[in-house]
Amino acid sequence: MALMMGYVSNLGIPRSGEVLRAGTARTYASIPFEKGFGTIITERIIDLIMLLLIVLVALFLQTQVLLLYFESNKINPLLPLLAALILVFLAFMILKIMRRSSNSVIKKITSLIKGMVEGIISITKMQKKVPFILHTLFIWAMYFIMFYIMKNTVVETTNVGVQGMLLAFIAGAFAVSTTNGGIGVYPIAVGLVLSLYGISKENGEALGWIIWGSQTLFNLVIGGLSFLFISLLNSKKNT
Repeated sequence: MALMMGYVSNLGIPRSGEVLRAGTARTYASIPFEKGFGTIITERIIDLIMLLLIVLVALFLQTQVLLLYFESNKINPLLPLLAALILVFLAFMILKIMRRSSNSVIKKITSLIKGMVEGIISITKMQKKVPFILHTLFIWAMYFIMFYIMKNTVVETTNVGVQGMLLAFIAGAFAVSTTNGGIGVYPIAVGLVLSLYGISKENGEALGWIIWGSQTLFNLVIGGLSFLFISLLNSKKNT
């Protein structure tokens, strides 16, 4: 219930759901906030790693399509790679400077980043590494299969292959992770990618709205019920 409440919260304020989830776990399950929040941050990092792995697979499978897109729009394909390398370099330099800073706020940020890194490393020390990895793969596989099956809701997108839907899935995932639940952006991102496969803007965005709308409705209903029942169940537990 804390998880679903967090999803609802993220629709209003991006990433606020993680804080709410940790706070709820502390209130109703007596889990220390720091430990709960650290676990959640680790989950998000693992999700990011999985998404980046999927991006690499998609780039490998759809290199031809992407190169044609870059060529038709007169975009140098090396520019995105160069931009990514520059961002990585800047991030490295910023972290290096932050580690030498004596500012209390910067020290706290550095400590948080260090904790996140330690969280990732801690995965190698857990007792059930294999089940954790398999379950992570299962979650993302089910997420994509759901996305792929939904293409049958729009007639024009039924013939889009796995590789095309994989690119659209990635676009939608980034839209959700960079905004408050992908509101307004998710359908545009999905429609833009599907246009590479001859799907009209209207039909591509229609599929995006159906996928985003069904997920959001589910989260609102289950998350709303969670807000209601978590306190009721806890009050019964105390009595």
